[in-house]
Amino acid sequence: MIELAYFERSDIEQLISWIPSASFTLQWAGPAFQYPLTVSQFEKYLQNANKEDSDTYIFKVIDQDTKQVIGHISLGRVDRVNKSARIGKVLVGSSQYRGKGIGAEMVKAVLAIAFEEMQLHKVTLGVFDFNASAIRCYEKVGFVQEGLLRDARKNGDEYWNLIEMGILEDEWRMNHKK
Repeated sequence: MIELAYFERSDIEQLISWIPSASFTLQWAGPAFQYPLTVSQFEKYLQNANKEDSDTYIFKVIDQDTKQVIGHISLGRVDRVNKSARIGKVLVGSSQYRGKGIGAEMVKAVLAIAFEEMQLHKVTLGVFDFNASAIRCYEKVGFVQEGLLRDARKNGDEYWNLIEMGILEDEWRMNHKK
């Protein structure tokens, strides 16, 4: 259905076009980016990524049938000592692809890299508590809720709660064999 390839400078403009607002930017990237998005923000994001010893791997998501780029996902905070990492910046870019299980496929593909190729033990992510469809997607893949960070991010005049979720390698292997 999908395949992952390293995100490159040539993919920046398309990704920027998918991000319509400051609140969407916060949902997608937390405080890592500021709206309006600029090419220089992405150049900094890419600077030390996607190398053998990087602590960040950034992917574009490609529809295997059409060969079009349809999404974005990253595996960051790679800690080789504690064998952990964090999924972030998950986005199914075009609305025509949303609601079709592609988000789950993207997360599964990144988890395969984390657990099978990199031999990690744990992968975490954060999701805002109002994002019910994303929470369902992550739970379907095998993530469990580990905690709630109250008023973790400020958006305009309101604060958003962040749910911390995680999956361990044995949970992945158990789910993955189904």
